[in-house]
Parts: sequence; C-alpha cells; structure tokens
Amino acid sequence: MSGNSFLGVFGKSPFKALETHIDVVKATADKLPVFFEAVFNSDWTTAQQVRDEISKSEKQADAIKRDLRTQLPKGLFLPVDRADLLELLVQQDKIANKAKDIAGRVIGRELAIPRKLQTDFMVYLNRCIDAVDLAAKAINELDELLETGFRGREVDLVEKIISKVAEIEEDTDKLQVGLRQSVRTAESEMNPIDAIFLYDVIEWVGDLADRAESVGGRLELLLAK
Repeated sequence: MSGNSFLGVFGKSPFKALETHIDVVKATADKLPVFFEAVFNSDWTTAQQVRDEISKSEKQADAIKRDLRTQLPKGLFLPVDRADLLELLVQQDKIANKAKDIAGRVIGRELAIPRKLQTDFMVYLNRCIDAVDLAAKAINELDELLETGFRGREVDLVEKIISKVAEIEEDTDKLQVGLRQSVRTAESEMNPIDAIFLYDVIEWVGDLADRAESVGGRLELLLAK
C-alpha cells in the first residue's frame, strides 16, 4: 500500500487503521472454534482449509501493521503518543499471530483431542475469544474517543469494557487450571506426545485472552495520558 493509498483509506488519523487491524485480528481468532470442530471430527481436510483462512487473515493483519508502522508520519499531530499507538498495534497483532500458531501446531501434529475433553475445551476456547471480541469492541471506540477529546462518557464506556476484558481473562485462568487437570487425568489414555502438545495448545489458547487483556491495558494507559 503506497503512502497516498494509505492516506486515502485511513485519512490523516491512524485510529481507523487500528480499528481495521483489530477487526482483522478478531476475524482471525473467531475462526478457531470452527477449526477445532473439524479437529474433533478428525476432518483434517476442513481443518486445513480453515487453517489456511486463519493464515490468510493473519497475513492481512501483518500488512496493515507494516503500513501503519512505516507510513505513520512522525510529524502528524496526534492526541496520543505515537509510540504508545504503535505498541497498542503490536499487542493487537500478537493475537492474530497466536491464532495462526495454534492452528499450525494442531494441524502439524494432527492432534487428537479426547472426546471427554472436547466440551470443556470449547468452553475455554470460546471464553478466551470473548476476551478478544471485547478488546476489539474497545478499540472500535477510538473514533468516538477522538471526537470527544478522550473525555466524558465515552471514556467511561471504554474503561468498563477494558475492566470486563480483565474479568474474562481471570475466568480463562480458572478454566485453564481445570482443563489441565482433566488432561492429566486422561494422560494414561493418550499418546504421551499428544498430551505434551495438548498442554501447549491449552496454554496458547489462554494467550489469546492474555493478549486481549494486554490490548486493554495499553488502551487504558493511552487514555490515562
């Protein structure tokens, strides 16, 4: 994307680019439940197709990140610090990267997840994605924050969303503990290497919520300044 096209799409404000980026990031993570439904059914053809879609979305997020990093004018007047804005972008991008890593790890191993663990796993996964979706909702309030001068009711609304993201992240920590205990119970019935891979996947899924909380934290710092 050239400099002229960058300004044409996003104007002189980088906030629209951040919002576009988080929407792509959210779409990347939102594909994971469909991916795991295919995995549960050992439908590796469909799983690979969804994994390819996840990879394509992640690359799209990367392209937006690169454009914003390289073409955000240093002399552009912004109501927030440019470095803070770029750090927020980095935290957003980590969510898409992690979604791609999760799908790649599972596909690479053709990881079988025991049926007795699947329901709890999906509850955990969807709760982590709840955090991502709410973080995206907060970022999509940036235009409104700009219009209100980062003051007033709009700030209160965003702070409430950020607080809810943190609450969800705490939920996912508890769900992760329970799920890991269930895996430990099922280890005797599993291929030992599969068990190791599953522990990794569970941790990486939790990273989605952790990164979503980091996005909220960076946005909160941005509001405080």
